[in-house]
Parts: sequence; structure tokens; C-alpha cells
Amino acid sequence: MKVLLDLQHLNVATTGIKTYMLELAKAARKYSHPEIEWIFTHEPEIQAADRSFLGPKSKIQRLNYHLDYFRWKEFQLPDLVKKYKPDVLICPDFVSPAASLPCRRLTVIHDAFFWQMPENYPRWWRKYFLNLIKKGLKEDTEIITTTEYSKSSLVEHLGDAWPISVVYQAPKGLKSASDTQFLSRCGLNSHGYFLHIGTFDRRKNLPLLVDAFAAYLNQNPGCKKLVLAGGPGQSKRMNDFPVVEKLVSDLGLQDQVLLPGYLSDGEIKALYEGAFGYVFPSQNEGFGIPILEAMGFGVPVIHSDQQALLEVAGGAGLAFQTGDRDDLTEKMILLDREKVLRSRLISQGKERFKDFSAEKFIEAFHRLILKPSL
Repeated sequence: MKVLLDLQHLNVATTGIKTYMLELAKAARKYSHPEIEWIFTHEPEIQAADRSFLGPKSKIQRLNYHLDYFRWKEFQLPDLVKKYKPDVLICPDFVSPAASLPCRRLTVIHDAFFWQMPENYPRWWRKYFLNLIKKGLKEDTEIITTTEYSKSSLVEHLGDAWPISVVYQAPKGLKSASDTQFLSRCGLNSHGYFLHIGTFDRRKNLPLLVDAFAAYLNQNPGCKKLVLAGGPGQSKRMNDFPVVEKLVSDLGLQDQVLLPGYLSDGEIKALYEGAFGYVFPSQNEGFGIPILEAMGFGVPVIHSDQQALLEVAGGAGLAFQTGDRDDLTEKMILLDREKVLRSRLISQGKERFKDFSAEKFIEAFHRLILKPSL
């Protein structure tokens, strides 16, 4: 059974989708199956390191990227299908070619954000991208998504014309050595800070976290710091970084809230190892990789009661009511004061982490690949 894995999108993918693609490729190589031959369109690490289309770009440069992406999906990828004659094509970035293909398709649609939150996307771009997605859902196609919550959301917006399977992904494998000096360079003490890692997309609710942290400090002055690591939101419309910066300044929290930006794997590893607690206040997620990363490092997790996060945490996190600042503050205080609770969350989190291994991730793909065609 030949499987062609489309890895073109790694040159611009960020956060969750990038992790998904890289971990899928790594697992495919590490946990081989005697009946499956994997063919990659690109060498994963090399494609992920290509920064040609990353960073702030002019309108012309952004247009060039969209043209490059369209050319890849509609011409170059179908040509590779003709060349390699795979039995299955996997597109892990929402979009499969509109052209008719002589193979099965497994198309990964990670979430339903484009339908659920149209206000977060430029109208013309959203319309164009949704058109690409729908034109690629044809012939012998099966959709793969990340959680039961995402599945139900996709059925609501796409209907049930295509079978949808849930495959739990594996978190990023942080193999780099921990940067042991990073905490001291940032003025942080081990177990002396709450942590969040990710982009400043509006749906992440990071201003809410800053507000809740300020309220927490009112009852525990000087007790902990807050680290918000990661870069700006993925578009000007979705970016809450300036909002967070202004809020930190207005609240006088410049010494208590750190915004270190994008970090290396070694620096991220050091932050996880030293964190007192991980806080994930997002209002909408398709999966929530940082929950698992934190649990794997023995960091107790506070998360919103958004459905995907409840599903991934599996009861091993401390949930608060989505969007409720006072409830979030209460949970941060509770984690700080209740040592038995914190120990229990750490223990349960480590057990929950085991349910999302790279081996289980690829085994789920193996089952779908080898399943008889409909």
C-alpha cells in the first residue's frame, strides 16, 4: 500500500498544524508498517526550515504565496500522484486537489474555525479558502479531525456526506537539551510562574488571563509571575498582542508579566520544567496541544471548559468557566493554596499524557489507510 504525504504547507505552518505534520512524518518513519510504503512530497525538517514566505510580507509577497500554494495543490501535487501512483493521498492541511485523482484521499480538517468565527478572517480570503476546501472533498475522500468536538462542529457545517474519523495527535517531541540558564536570564525562579505558550490569536483569550492574574496578585502580592511566550496572532485582525501589551502597561505589571516572544525548543523546555502551573484560557480550540505538553512535564493545567479542552484533558486538568475572569482567578488561587490538589493534578496529568503517544497517533492512521475502500 503506497501512501503519499503532502508536506508542502510546512513552509508556512505554525503552532498546531506544524506540530501535527512534523509528528506525523516522524511517527511514520519510526513506527513502520510492513504493508505501508510512505512517500513524502518534501523532506519534513528541510521544508519546515524554509522561511521564504514567513514573517511580515507585502501584498505582492502574500499574493505570490497564495499563487504558489494554488499551483502546488492543483498542478504539482496531482502530477506527483501520477508519478508515484499512491493508493492513498494524505493532505494534513485542510485542502486536497480539486482535480480527479485515481486514489483514496485522507484530508485532515483540524477544526471548524473558518465557519465558527468568520469575523476573525478577511472576507475574501475566507471565501477563497473555504472554496478550496470544498472543491477538494470529492471522490473517495475521508475527513480526519482532531477531537470529537471538532467532528461534531464539522458535521454541523459540512453535513455528513463524507465520513469523518477522529485521530488524536501526538504532542511535539522536545528533544533539544533544556536551556538551563534561560530562567535566570529572565529573572524567573523554578515553580515561581504561571505559563502560557502559543500565539496571541484573539480566540486564546490572553487579555482575560492577564486580568485574572492581576486579580490573583491582589490576594497574593508578589507571589508569582506570568509568562506568555509566543508571537503575534496570525493576522492583524486576529492579533491580540498589542492589546496584551497595553493591558500589562495599564495594570502596572511590566515586572510581573513576561512576553519573551518566540523561543527555541531548549528555552520552551526550560519554561515547562520550571512552571508552577500552565493556564489555557482559550475560547475555542480544535485540540489543545499545550495541555498535553504541560502534563508530560508534570505541570498542573488550568483550562477553560471549552469542549475540545475538556475532551483532551480528560478530567486531569482544573477547568474554569470559559470567559469568566473571576472563576479563572479562583482556580489560580486554588492551585496555589491546595497542595494536595496540585499533586493530584500532576499525577493524573502524567497518566493522561500517555494516551497521546506518537505510536498511537500513527497506529490510528495505519488503521484508516488499510481500511477497505467504501
